[in-house]
Amino acid sequence: MKKWLFTLFSTEQKAAVKSRLLEINFFLIRLFAHRALLSSLYYFLFSRQFDREHKAVLQGRMLYQGSLSQIGRSSALLRRNIHRLEKGLIMQPRRAVFATDYINETVAVYLKAVQQATLCEAELKWATDVLTEYFTVVQYNAVIAKARAMFSSASKPAAAATSIPYAYQTLPSAAVSFADLSALFLRRRSVRWYQQKAVEPELIRQAVNIATLAPSACNRQPYRFDLLSNPLDAADIARCAMGTTGFADNIPCLIVVVGDLSCYPAERDRHVIYIDASLAAMQLMLALETLGLSTCPINWPDIEQREAILQQKLGLAYHERPVMLMAVGYADPQGGIAFSQKKTDELLVRDVRISSG
Repeated sequence: MKKWLFTLFSTEQKAAVKSRLLEINFFLIRLFAHRALLSSLYYFLFSRQFDREHKAVLQGRMLYQGSLSQIGRSSALLRRNIHRLEKGLIMQPRRAVFATDYINETVAVYLKAVQQATLCEAELKWATDVLTEYFTVVQYNAVIAKARAMFSSASKPAAAATSIPYAYQTLPSAAVSFADLSALFLRRRSVRWYQQKAVEPELIRQAVNIATLAPSACNRQPYRFDLLSNPLDAADIARCAMGTTGFADNIPCLIVVVGDLSCYPAERDRHVIYIDASLAAMQLMLALETLGLSTCPINWPDIEQREAILQQKLGLAYHERPVMLMAVGYADPQGGIAFSQKKTDELLVRDVRISSG
């Protein structure tokens, strides 16, 4: 109806109406922006932009609760708590007793994972090794004794404990100099023009396996990479984003980085999917560059209509949020690259001193 009404107006009239509506909107923003309650009221009365996030967060929290009893291929709670145990194990000085407030829930979920036999092998081994190390070094009290008895009752893999914290000095040496890294960063540009050549999925998987070494809050890694290797599918999904007009049909392969809100029990962590997924995505782009593949991250707009389209096309659950799209392919040697002048340290670094000493 609104679109039909707009056809009755001239271009100048449409511009005038839009300008007037914008003025009214900014007047309302100035009126409601100074108090948290008023800000919430503004979005309740005048804008539905956060409705999808509200529902997605609640559905994620609901699914998180369900994951405590039905363990899947990965367990968000187990990953978080095992990582917390690791941080306790490497504390300097290490406390004689620690993790008493969450060790019983950790072992309880671990036992369900063992019983249900659905957890992926690597994650189960990591949890087993760290729990074994924890119960080896921690001093006992009533809480820990109960947890240890529960843990001992589980049938665990007998492999050597290799997935435990280790000393910094045992890290592999890296022969990459600052100049080498700078060259790689300069080499990795956003490429929009590609050869019409298939991208080998095994190269994507090879790069993903090292990209996920990126840091992640409590090691939950709340994301996945949906791969579209068919150029027609890649172009179809790329057109769903904004800013791809003119080059979407040229993309031979596309990755959709998807965040998973079911990894969190509380709203406070709802933005971690974007932080963690972006850290991994940057490493993925650099890894692909070393394999001869060029990339272009494509911003995903948080617009309800476009979210719904992508949800339907990719079969995404409501609690799964697209973080970004990523074009992948073999660069056209004659394709243009935007200069994209970058901000320098003069603009980006702010020296801060809090203490008076």
